[in-house]
Amino acid sequence: MRFLVPMSPLTPEKASFPALLFIGNYLSARGGTRAVGEDLAERLRARGWQVEETSHVFNRFLRLLDMLFTVWQKRNACAVALVEVYSGAAFLWAEAVVLFLRMLKKPFVLVLHGGNLPRFARRHPGRMRRLLSGAKVVVAPSRYLQEALRPYREDILVIPNPLEVGKYPFRLRSSVSPRLIWLRAFHRIYRPQMAPRVLALLRQSFPEIHLTMIGPDKGDGALQETLQEIEKMGLQNAVRIVPGVPKREVPEWLSQGEIFLNTTDVDNTPVSVLEALACGLCVVSTSVGGIPYLLDDGKDALLVPPGDAQAMAGAVQRILTEPGLAEHLSRNARRKAEQFDWDVVLPMWEKVFSDVISNV
Repeated sequence: MRFLVPMSPLTPEKASFPALLFIGNYLSARGGTRAVGEDLAERLRARGWQVEETSHVFNRFLRLLDMLFTVWQKRNACAVALVEVYSGAAFLWAEAVVLFLRMLKKPFVLVLHGGNLPRFARRHPGRMRRLLSGAKVVVAPSRYLQEALRPYREDILVIPNPLEVGKYPFRLRSSVSPRLIWLRAFHRIYRPQMAPRVLALLRQSFPEIHLTMIGPDKGDGALQETLQEIEKMGLQNAVRIVPGVPKREVPEWLSQGEIFLNTTDVDNTPVSVLEALACGLCVVSTSVGGIPYLLDDGKDALLVPPGDAQAMAGAVQRILTEPGLAEHLSRNARRKAEQFDWDVVLPMWEKVFSDVISNV
């Protein structure tokens, strides 16, 4: 994978460490998913940068007010703002924050998130173009988003979502047992009910097969539909459902599996897949959104069409029966994950902020 931001690191002696303001949904302290921006802020602070974050407020309306108030409060203290951009209703708060920043003549960087963003842009091209036009830099975590949103801004940079690869114990899968693992939120866009269907197709050939599904319930009925599938196919003894686990426990849970299933209908550069790669799991994923830009079919993963349980079961069967395939995928998976390590990614972000500040 080729990244478009030069990767020359800045040492603490070279950095001027001005103040930054990060604006996004930072809700991990309240039980939400930990945002990449929270980790980035923590890493930058460790390097000597001053970073403020907003917002940690759970209520959506109050969160927007908190973002706007913090922008006003920090308007003189912060040199650059970073605004996280999502599709749907979350796009509104990005528009509101950016409008306020432009009124205050504060430079800002936008970072794009989510596999649905290209679809949203096609429905609202004017809004997308206006939002991106005022940013000093627009960053995408994948080449997929970069290319999909190029019609609205030509100079989008790629900085991948980072991972502390050293925290993920690597085990080469030279031979594998039929232990499947699924790690995602129970939400319809991730099609969790497909995983037990894959299991059912494989059970006759591999009677000892087992599936562990880990993730929080997003409340749209996907968890209930998955449980119904499990019961309908009589898989209660072959599937374990685990609520969302703390981030620090993810490596341990992943290490218990051999084959990682990514059943999603919409995706960009999913951290859960990167984590599976880092552990050396054999990844089988749907080829949607940014996945074909992230994974090389037949090299570090096997890709199948979305919604095709038969194809995914066939890919799993190949890993379990084809000599040398599991080891080939596992070794290349770790190599791919190492491209996303913080030691590679953090200097990219430091360069972006330093360049913006020097050109203001």
